Amino acid sequence: MYRAGVKILSPRFAVATLVTVLTAACGSAQGRTFTNRVTITLRGEQRVIEANGIPDHTPGQFPRRGNPNTISEQKYSFTVPTKPQVAAQPSPARGWFGVALNGVPFEAGTAEVWGEGWRYEAIGGSMNLGLDEHLAHVQPTGAYHYHALPTGLIAGLGGDGKKMLHVGWAGDGFPIYTSYAYADAQDAKSALKKMRSSHQLKKGTRPGAPDGPGGKYDGAFTADYEFVKGSGELDECNGRFGVTPEFPQGTYYYCLTAEFPFASRLWRGTPDPSFMKHGPGPGPGGPGGRGKGKGGPPGQKKGPPGGRPPGPPQ
Repeated sequence: MYRAGVKILSPRFAVATLVTVLTAACGSAQGRTFTNRVTITLRGEQRVIEANGIPDHTPGQFPRRGNPNTISEQKYSFTVPTKPQVAAQPSPARGWFGVALNGVPFEAGTAEVWGEGWRYEAIGGSMNLGLDEHLAHVQPTGAYHYHALPTGLIAGLGGDGKKMLHVGWAGDGFPIYTSYAYADAQDAKSALKKMRSSHQLKKGTRPGAPDGPGGKYDGAFTADYEFVKGSGELDECNGRFGVTPEFPQGTYYYCLTAEFPFASRLWRGTPDPSFMKHGPGPGPGGPGGRGKGKGGPPGQKKGPPGGRPPGPPQ
């Protein structure tokens, strides 16, 4: 695993330190051998993460049912501030939400929609988007990415629930942890507690056509959920302020949860432009592309909640 023999200094050190992570083959699938490469460089008050997007664990088999795309190496260069600041207001996490320590990006949302504003969920919804056992799948560009807790990375880091486990960096520079955090946010000696999201399913039913897909709010769509302050330990960004092993003086940090939103849909700080997606978009329909559905713009479909919109998952 990529941690072996690598010394990763605490983020509180401001010295310019190069941390290089380079693995041998991490596994094989699709008849190919995959090699994870990632470097993390501290340059003054910036952290630069360069990676090929290949995980440090064996990915699931792709293409697969629900996901016709093939994994390929990427050329990522993400930059985040080492002294991130909370913004006046949270902003929608468009593009990649963050990047895992192994160089694989996080994206909680999807590109699949019904009509106007009804975005399908990748996890727990009515549509099979071909997630593998690591809660990840592949975009038409070949980009392998996580939609939730990266189980293979967590296993390589020693497993979850034993300590606060740092697994990545958000696009605004704040750290990403799994759902286990200190029960008392300001006391590193307090017991570990599994943090709960404060998002809940709405009650009742969705509006019917033409304004909505109809049916009960059941988690098939992002809009099925609402933030209910105080219903869990985490805020609307699925994070909170507190001390962590890497930040003993305290910081804002995000948690990945087993329930919605899984990974945050909002940035608490200001994201770096490097987390905006680049590269060719999907084609004009058919396998590997996005089609134009009836009654909506490209990539949309007016149909029942269980219906699959044209094009591959993203």
